[in-house]
Amino acid sequence: MAETALVANSSDADTMNVRVELGNRSYDIKIGRGVLGSAGAEIAQLLPDARLAVITDETVAGIHLKPFSESLSAAGLDHTVITVPAGESTKCFREFERLCDEVLAARLERGDAVVALGGGVVGDLTGFVSAAVRRGMAFIQVPTTLLAQVDSSVGGKTGINSRHGKNLIGAFHQPAIVLADTAILDTLPIRDFRAGYAEVAKYGLLGDAAFFAWLEDNWQAVFAGGPERDEAVARSCQAKADVVAADELESGRRALLNLGHTFGHALEAAVSYETERLVHGEGVSIGMMLAHEFSERLGLIGPETVDRVRKHLTDVGLPDRIQDIPGQLPPAETFLDIIAQDKKVSRGALTFILTRGIGEAFVEKGVDPALVSDFLKEKLEI
Repeated sequence: MAETALVANSSDADTMNVRVELGNRSYDIKIGRGVLGSAGAEIAQLLPDARLAVITDETVAGIHLKPFSESLSAAGLDHTVITVPAGESTKCFREFERLCDEVLAARLERGDAVVALGGGVVGDLTGFVSAAVRRGMAFIQVPTTLLAQVDSSVGGKTGINSRHGKNLIGAFHQPAIVLADTAILDTLPIRDFRAGYAEVAKYGLLGDAAFFAWLEDNWQAVFAGGPERDEAVARSCQAKADVVAADELESGRRALLNLGHTFGHALEAAVSYETERLVHGEGVSIGMMLAHEFSERLGLIGPETVDRVRKHLTDVGLPDRIQDIPGQLPPAETFLDIIAQDKKVSRGALTFILTRGIGEAFVEKGVDPALVSDFLKEKLEI
């Protein structure tokens, strides 16, 4: 994956800017410590007359809503706040309907904006609301988790979950701007930070071997904060921006971003999205290991590559085996049924992201379900 130079904002040398190039829908990702404090000024410059609906969850509201609201008020931005329960179960029809009603009740017009202040759940749900209300309103992402900053806030995928699987109902709706304050990540529980780091490692594994090697050397500094964290977030965002610019609607290359996700989403669905047992990034971590092990089974890579990936993920404290998930899991047949509902399935043929080595992921269509079933049965029995 080609690496694009990152640009420091002229107003703040400590802030990086990544541009997502999508013609007249292009937008900036502002990355750095303290970005939240300047959020109001950034939004006012972009949408000077807009009124805002800020959607956040109860946990984030207790930590970050006050300084964010103060920033908006200081910039003269009228805004209303709507809160949702924290957790994956919030990405549902019930909350989607309620939020649409509340945005309309606030009398926001098409020229106004809906703001997501929170992690991936809030961002996905809010984005879908902004795509639907008045057939499309401006959408602003203020991600408060590492996972959201490097993945879900960028690229315009929005949606909610169904009983048939994760993120199966939604729309592509690009944000107008993404404001990623890396200082906010200091408040994350270590489990959540680790889960977000799985998505950072993913960018190296799928298309940038040099970045993965850099992470092997610098992951402790990324966890500690400072310039290495900002660089990891910015390089991850740039990697995703490059892919999104080339394939916005996931008709080809963008599917690479799902490395580990086909298995990971199936694991999340299998535990009914109970975050006490498994959060998204943990599912991705185990899913990436399964993707590498499956690639080894198919003769695409050797055991040394699998061992290298496993070492890095376990070094940072991420799970790497299905058995790391507490509680009873369903049989392989159930997993295969869930995978068959995956968005990457085409005409019933299974699609997986496999790899020929570190940074050499590729899309494989028409994978034999029997091979996947046998593989999963073995992994579940270990």
